[in-house]
Amino acid sequence: MTVPQARPAPPSDATTLRLGYGTNGFANHRLDDALAVIADLGYDGVALTLDHDHLDPFAPGLTRRVAALGRRLSALGLGLVIETGARYLLDPWHKHAPTLLHDDPTQRIEFLRRAVRIGADLGAEAVSFWAGVRPEAVSQQCAWDRLVAGCATVVDAADAAGITLGFEPEPGMLVQDIADWRRLRAALGSPARFGITLDIGHCRCLEPWPVPQCVAEVAEHLVNVQIDDMRRGVHEHLEFGTGEIDFPPVLAALAQAGYGGLVAVELPRDSHAAPAVAARSIEFLRAAAATDCDPARTLCSAPAKATPAKEAPVQI
Repeated sequence: MTVPQARPAPPSDATTLRLGYGTNGFANHRLDDALAVIADLGYDGVALTLDHDHLDPFAPGLTRRVAALGRRLSALGLGLVIETGARYLLDPWHKHAPTLLHDDPTQRIEFLRRAVRIGADLGAEAVSFWAGVRPEAVSQQCAWDRLVAGCATVVDAADAAGITLGFEPEPGMLVQDIADWRRLRAALGSPARFGITLDIGHCRCLEPWPVPQCVAEVAEHLVNVQIDDMRRGVHEHLEFGTGEIDFPPVLAALAQAGYGGLVAVELPRDSHAAPAVAARSIEFLRAAAATDCDPARTLCSAPAKATPAKEAPVQI
């Protein structure tokens, strides 16, 4: 069963900002209701986190539910990326467990394979995933070897399904920054379908460059963008205007890079006020995108001092 893609991805030289919203910021809504609100507010797409209440990939009737979702996305005119950061989907006791770094990553690998199949059936622009936090009992080298092996399996699944992967560097995880992502991609043999998911907030949190330069550094491999505000050294997803990021240069950098994928708001701790937060967010981003800004001026500014990873606690 294959559902036609709701909205074809634009050409690689597109400069029109396509805004999306993450369903992990609508955790208190039924999925159909969340999609309707997101579409009514004018968003172009959705970053769908597979979870208990939002398309559980392990619940019965998956084929039927995926088909229904495909029709819903098409009717609403929403593009799609698949996110896999559900906290307790695989283990009710331990957040995000098991990851690809655990002794037995079987559940995680099966979950990612299902995410790839769902993404292919729905015509998703990308399927996003991350490394996980290294368990204390696992050595750095062992964790790295497990990650490479697990990612290779997921890449094989993505190749077979014709789906693009966006691997996300996450503060506090084994792969936490762009340099780590580059190392992982090289270890995998630089697969064509192994792109990067860039969280704009994470760039401010711990990368050594100004945020617009982070965009330029990975422009060639950018397949998915999450956007939120953040402060240096603190991994806390904030509403726009409440952190330290200057957004007009960042959005200008995305346009300059020719990025045409979704730029999805990532505010997973704001579900209690999701419609209001989503409305404020799209207004803010539209205003920022309309601001005349030359990202090159920001790219040439002095890099901020890097903050040690231990000061960036894992929250997501």
